[in-house]
Amino acid sequence: MTNKTASGEVSARSTWLAVLARASLSELEAKRLLLGELPVVEQVRPPEVGMLMLRGRVGGTGNPFNLGEASVVRCAVRLGNGALGVAYALGRDKRRAELAALFDALLQDPARHQELQRMLIQPLQAMQAQARANRRREVAPSKVEFFTLVRGDA
Repeated sequence: MTNKTASGEVSARSTWLAVLARASLSELEAKRLLLGELPVVEQVRPPEVGMLMLRGRVGGTGNPFNLGEASVVRCAVRLGNGALGVAYALGRDKRRAELAALFDALLQDPARHQELQRMLIQPLQAMQAQARANRRREVAPSKVEFFTLVRGDA
């Protein structure tokens, strides 16, 4: 495996992990029902709730500051074939993180990868993109442009 291939795989995996992390429990449950029989699933790290510190930057580029804390659930599962799936999800929903970790492990199986991309990741990605576009349209009328006038005081 070349470095280019490895970095492409990491990029693809980070993309589907982000999609799974943003998916709702009902969306993940609905997709889980379509899978049918699954291999044996072992919980390496059962779902557990923790906290993390959210950091921000003034203007997106300034000095970092602590914005606040958020609840997060993490989980790790291993399939019978050895694939390790991991998930982190904002909130306290353990089942959501467990399903995301399961799908991560299944997506690593070359035999299931294309089918899961088509039936799971691509539809969720499209729904999430549409939701972001809708939010942008809703808040666009309230956007304020700030500018500074230089006074002639010298």
